[in-house]
Amino acid sequence: MLFRDEGSAPHFLENISYYRLKGYWWDAQSDFTNHIFNAGTYFEDIIKRYNFDRHLRLILFDAIERIEVALRTKMIYHLSMAYGSLWYMDADLFETTPLPSDSGTTIYQNIISELKKEFLRSQEIFIKDQRRRFPNEEADAWKIMEVASMGTLSKLYKNLKHQLPEKATIAKEMGLNLHSELSSWLEAITYVRNIIAHHSRLWSRNMVKRPVENLNNPTRQWFNSPLMQVQTKKPFLIISCMLYLCNEVTPGHQIKAKILHLFDSNPDISVYKLGFLNNWKNQPLWK
Repeated sequence: MLFRDEGSAPHFLENISYYRLKGYWWDAQSDFTNHIFNAGTYFEDIIKRYNFDRHLRLILFDAIERIEVALRTKMIYHLSMAYGSLWYMDADLFETTPLPSDSGTTIYQNIISELKKEFLRSQEIFIKDQRRRFPNEEADAWKIMEVASMGTLSKLYKNLKHQLPEKATIAKEMGLNLHSELSSWLEAITYVRNIIAHHSRLWSRNMVKRPVENLNNPTRQWFNSPLMQVQTKKPFLIISCMLYLCNEVTPGHQIKAKILHLFDSNPDISVYKLGFLNNWKNQPLWK
């Protein structure tokens, strides 16, 4: 690897670990066994990739916050109005699917167990007050859901019985016509959220969770042609899902503008490594 300013390299390596950077130079190798780099590979360009990825993650975290808060609000409102303040404790509202690893415990029971752990860990003033004043009582949904993680919210929504009208209502208010589409998207977005929360790499990463691409009569601008396989396995599809949901729950947001500005400010960064290729700018969602 070459250096334009070798004297500055130690500073970066003292503050960013070797193996954290390694993911950003992996494709710059001509020999993966002996770790020989392609001609013209500069350390500074790897740092640019690293910083580009960091800024992208910050933009996406903003998008995820908007989606998570909207989902939480809609679940609290619609389900509490229909089934009371303790609806999350009503097992009849949820599927009875057993955990794969334990036939004696259902997925719903496992979700509630995690939800209560999050409640007990919380240091929010209103949660501490709830625990002090009502130590032996279940908390109202509008309290406990406020400290539920995105993962817990996603699982709770997915596990609601499919015939509940509120499940469909929440999906429609998020801009989707099928609750199965929203469940798929939330699962994939939660996966990306966890990557971002651990400051991990999105650059050139294959997504383990892949959301539904083909929507049933989308209410907002989506894709007008099928995506390439590489676009579905890289972050592009999940990022597009985030943008679609933000268009529905927070009109006037700047998520797309910030992403486009980041791309324009880094013309040397190959955004196809994130799945942004094949005339992606001509898709209605991204115009």
